[in-house]
Amino acid sequence: KFLQHKSKTSFGMSVFNLSNAIMGSGILGLSYAMSNTGIILFLILLTCIACLSCYSVHLLLCSAGVVGIRAYEQLGFRAFGHPGKILAAVIITLHNIGAMSSYLFIVKSELPLVIQAFLGQTSSSDDWFMNGNYLIIIVTVCIILPLTLMKHLGYLGYTSGFSLSCMVFFLSSVIYKRFKIACPLEVFGNYSVNTVVPEDTCTTKFFTINQETAYTIPILAFAFVCHPEVLPIYTELSKRMQNIGNVSILGMFIMYFFTAIFGYLTFYENTEAELLHTYSKVDPLDTLILCVRLAVLVAVTLTVPVVLFPIRRALLQLLFPGRPFHWLRHIIIAMCLLFAVNLLVILVPNIRDIFGITGATTAPSLIFILPGLFYIRIIPTNQEKQSYNECNSLVILY
Repeated sequence: KFLQHKSKTSFGMSVFNLSNAIMGSGILGLSYAMSNTGIILFLILLTCIACLSCYSVHLLLCSAGVVGIRAYEQLGFRAFGHPGKILAAVIITLHNIGAMSSYLFIVKSELPLVIQAFLGQTSSSDDWFMNGNYLIIIVTVCIILPLTLMKHLGYLGYTSGFSLSCMVFFLSSVIYKRFKIACPLEVFGNYSVNTVVPEDTCTTKFFTINQETAYTIPILAFAFVCHPEVLPIYTELSKRMQNIGNVSILGMFIMYFFTAIFGYLTFYENTEAELLHTYSKVDPLDTLILCVRLAVLVAVTLTVPVVLFPIRRALLQLLFPGRPFHWLRHIIIAMCLLFAVNLLVILVPNIRDIFGITGATTAPSLIFILPGLFYIRIIPTNQEKQSYNECNSLVILY
């Protein structure tokens, strides 16, 4: 069992950290996912993914508690030796690099539009402060890098709480706009959502299947990935960790569902993959939506440091196993990771391909496969209710 130690982080701060780790850029695409599944099918899929994610957190904590290990990669080593350690570290690194890239890509694409709107400009300019590549470098150096240099993850709980507040504002705005935007949508300027409006454009669909429905499960799976962050947070608060996971996942479940349904009931079949872009088709100069864009930018910017911590932990486990904390390694790894992610976002014009690959491969591994495998390999065979729990683990593995 874990040795008792002095807690560095409160229960509420840990909930903020884990909730912020769960929440990601995928929230902008949930309404689009619902438009391709219908309300009932989306709710079923969302509930299943949330429950499986919550139970896999339970399996992960059980495995970690038995062997006294607080690092995801060390669980891989305990279960499968050095190959398991490398596999876990690689999956975590690829997944979180993809997540960080998607966040910074949002900054690259949305921040110039926000600046343009606040300056009252109707078209883009060639000024350096309107160049997304320069802007992500400035944001990284001035905001993200200082936060990633903190020694303990718990200190980021204050920024996590602010980030979650921004997303609550986003949700509130989506709900408000549901009752302000009429369907079918009106033409604004040069924007036209539909010239000829089909009869069922504004009809609520409860169950539908089309060629885009298959993308819903990977989107939802990616939306609930928080498992690499569980153990680092567990390190700083050993008690009531399962309650932290339950509260965080439940909160994100509610936020995801309300965002999806109110966004969908606003635009119906006209819902686009990025919800904010759909609002710009109605009124690109809407002040509230511009504020929402700014809130989303703040939220994803403050999420990057929380996501970077597990990557650094994975690299430290691989490159410097058993070494004590050293500030130079701590700083150099953070700077190298941020440099690589910035370079990727600058050079790749469309990050959705990389994001889709990592989201479809690493997210299922982190949620469904590895926690079940760790539990089966680590938990003693004579533990009470072992056979029952192994069956549940096999279900998750399947």
